Parts: sequence; C-alpha cells; structure tokens
Amino acid sequence: MNEKKTARLELDGKVIELPVVYGPENEVGIDISSLRSQTGFITLDPGYANTGACKSGITFVDGEKGILRYRGYPIEEMAQRSSFIETAMLLIFGELPTREERTNFRSLLRENELLHEDMLHHFEGFPPNGHPMAIMSAALNALGSYHTDLLNIQDTSDMRLAAAKIISKVRTIAAFAYKKSIGEPAVYPDPNLSYCRNFLHMMFSIPYRMYDPPQEVVRALTLFLIVHADHEQNCSCSTVRMVGSTEANLFASVSAGVCALWGRLHGGANSAVMDMLDYLHREKLSVKDYLEQVKQKKFRLMGFGHRVYKNFDPRARVLKRAAHDLLDTLGLQDDLLDIAQELEEAALNDDFFIERKLYPNVDFYSGLILRALGIPVPMYPVMFAIGRMPGWIAHWYEESQDPNMKIHRPRQIYMGSKERKYVPMHKR
Repeated sequence: MNEKKTARLELDGKVIELPVVYGPENEVGIDISSLRSQTGFITLDPGYANTGACKSGITFVDGEKGILRYRGYPIEEMAQRSSFIETAMLLIFGELPTREERTNFRSLLRENELLHEDMLHHFEGFPPNGHPMAIMSAALNALGSYHTDLLNIQDTSDMRLAAAKIISKVRTIAAFAYKKSIGEPAVYPDPNLSYCRNFLHMMFSIPYRMYDPPQEVVRALTLFLIVHADHEQNCSCSTVRMVGSTEANLFASVSAGVCALWGRLHGGANSAVMDMLDYLHREKLSVKDYLEQVKQKKFRLMGFGHRVYKNFDPRARVLKRAAHDLLDTLGLQDDLLDIAQELEEAALNDDFFIERKLYPNVDFYSGLILRALGIPVPMYPVMFAIGRMPGWIAHWYEESQDPNMKIHRPRQIYMGSKERKYVPMHKR
C-alpha cells in the first residue's frame, strides 16, 4: 500500500507526481528517475549525501540510532557468535550457511590460497618501499588474467568459486606485499590453519621460525574483519558497484574498490589516528592541551565522529571491548596505546565532544588493535580491504543479478564558459 504513495513536485507551474519508495526498516525515498524526462530538471546533491543509488538487501545502517545489521543480523550478535567466513557467506549468498555449506566453502578457500608462481614476478616489479595498497590493487586486477574462466560469471557455482578465490588469495597478496616491503622471503599459506591464523602466519613467520599467535590475537583479528565486512553505500562500495555497472569483471571491480579505500578519509582513517597519537608523543603534548586546541579548531580529533553515525558507532563498541581485552591479555607497554586510552577517556567525559556527538568511531579502535597485533601503519588500509572484500563481492553480485541494472552515469550542472570561438595562436 505504501508503494502507491507519491510526492508532488511543482516546477514552473507544472505539477508532477513522483513515486515514494519504502524500505522494510521504514526508510523512505522519492524515486526521481523520471524527473529529467518529465521536466528537464535534475537534482544537485554534492557528495551524494541524500541520493539513493540503488535498492539493496545486504546491509542496513541507522546512523541516528547507531544500528548496523548484516542481512538483518545485528553486528553485535555477528561479532559475538559468528566467524569471518560465515559472515562473508551471509553477505554474499544471503543466508547463514549450513554446516555442510560452510565446510565446502572453507575447502574452496584452502584449495585457492596459493598464487600462481608467475605472480611472484609481479611483486618483484615494485620498489622495496612500494605501498602495499598499490600492490594489492594491481595484483587483484591481475588475478583476472590467471582465472579467465571467471571473467564472465554464469551461475552460483561460478560465483562461489570466484568469491573463494578472491577472499582466500587477498590474504596471500597482502602478506606477500608486506614481506616484499621489509625484504623478507614470502611465507606460503598453511592449509591446516584457520583463515585469520593463516594470515598471521604468512605475515610474521620466517623460515624455520613459525609464528603461532595466541588465541586472543586471532580473536581480535577476527572481530576486526567481521565489523569491516560491509557498511552499505560508502565510497569504496559505491565504486565497486559503479565499475561493475559497466559489466566489468569481479576482479577489476574489487581492484577499483581498493583504490577508493586508500584515501585518508576512508580506509586510511585509522592510519590518521596513529599519526595523531604519534604527534602527541613526539611533541610531548598533553591530552588536555591537545583537546583544547581541537576545540579551537587548530587540530582535528581523528577517530572521533562519523559521516553517518550521530550516535556511538556500533562497530566501535565491539572493537573497544576487543581492544581493551587484547591489551590486557598481551600486557603491552606502548606509549601510543597509553595516550590513546587517555584520549578516549578524556573525550568521552568532556561536554564539548558529548554535545557534538563526537564519539570514538571504528577507526579509533581498529588502529589500536592493529598496532597491538604488530601490523605496521602502511598495512592498515590493506587490513581494511581484506575485511571489506566480502561486502564488495556481495554488492557486485547483487547488482549483476538485478534485471533493472543500468550503467551508472551521474549528471552535472555545468558552470564553465558559454560557447566561444577558437582563438588562433598568433592572436592569444
């Protein structure tokens, strides 16, 4: 019954009716897809803050109430009870897997964790200080050349295999890129290890000395990946969907997502948190003095506030507990982690930040966890990309199955010069 409601818009004396679309969580939108054809007008929405680009059944976010759900399941429950692989399967295929389905998918992950040996030359082509995000994006795109049978996905079986290849191999790519950056030999994946434990093995083992992380470390990494698995139409997700709308293959589309994620306002935000903490430590600036300068707009308080959430980021609640548990378990003595905890406590008890709803977001706590795990700062956005891969794949797949999908082509309001005649060189 709600679908039949319309919004009336009057332009130049002409009244048109536009359909009103309701989502199951009472989200409401006005369908303006016929606006230009009926009126000649378009809408202008810089940053797309009020524009719905698609209908999606993957992830629901309510920023006012601080709610995040994957396919209807609260993020808090997924973090407490699920695994990263189960979460990935839920996002991509729509339902929690049965035991048999999960076992079969894990087998696919094990079978596809190795890279083609020729791809090792790919890593050799980058300088020693090459950023791992550049390597990851290039390597993911190159994967399509090694799996040409999956460039045109035909059915669910193809999709399952493609998802398993990317989700499994992205760990290997990330770990190899890290080893390249520090001049150590690549460590191959161990099929006997779980997803997160295997990644940590490839990151921190060296020949003849295998790294066996404590369970608390594996658990913290698992939570990190789960809470980053999807967050609806953010910049990188929208990039994957836009590239995919051209019918570009899955490998190329997620490679583009890595590039979009790289920026400091997106996947690089947790790196900015660490830069802020390092600045406080290096300059011997007290937390009290720094917060006062933030209030005077001399500095930004990185890792606080969110474009969508006007409440406590539910992912931050999960990672806050995980961060404190991890630090207590490991008993780490780290000046930056001490500063972070002091900064968190001070800001959460300061009326200035409380009134502006500037709560710690997911990036604040994810940076603390990654530092405690021994992950270097240049790898932070890479870790984000590993976690976000299931969401990107899910959105690409959802869009590819939509019979009404059209190539994305935003409009613009041209503000340049009006028509003018070409001026020959000798008259300029």
